[in-house]
Amino acid sequence: MEPVSTIEGRAIPFGRKNVDTDVIIPAHWLKTITREGLGRGAFESVRAEDGNIFDDPEFAGAPILIAGDNFGCGSSREHAAWALLDMGVKAVIAPSFSDIFSGNAFKNGILTVCLPQEQIDRLMEVAREQPVSIDLDTQTVTTPFQDRFTFEIDPFRKHCLSEGLDEVGLTLARDAAIANHEKSREANLPWLAKGVAA
Repeated sequence: MEPVSTIEGRAIPFGRKNVDTDVIIPAHWLKTITREGLGRGAFESVRAEDGNIFDDPEFAGAPILIAGDNFGCGSSREHAAWALLDMGVKAVIAPSFSDIFSGNAFKNGILTVCLPQEQIDRLMEVAREQPVSIDLDTQTVTTPFQDRFTFEIDPFRKHCLSEGLDEVGLTLARDAAIANHEKSREANLPWLAKGVAA
């Protein structure tokens, strides 16, 4: 997982409320055995609409998505986070998120930022023509017009995102402690090692 520090660039001003994971990535895309290519299926039903924001070349590769309240509701499919990553999205800003989606996003290195609706409305306005910047260290979202919005984030999640640590990375960071425990266990409880193939 790549460390997150500053995410800046164009932000897709989507803004819809109650977007569930089936809208983010429809069920028929879940048969894949790889994460690659899921971005093509992301927001498939929305992309079927005339003039949809996701096929606007101006927002191609945008690292930020601005969404509405209750983003990521519905099923627990981790594919929703994978599809966003495959699109190039590294952060989603919304008034609220489904707990399961928020957890899946975090575990995959996507920053979820909760802001009040009036601040979302302002960002939607700015994002139509200007970039947006998110600074994880200072926990702020800024625009070229001197807008500065602060957000809260769980300190553990902030640490993991800043260091680029997923669950495997967190375990590997404790490698020395785990090795010491195993040696101590072998010395103090040798009968547990009996019968274990060398």
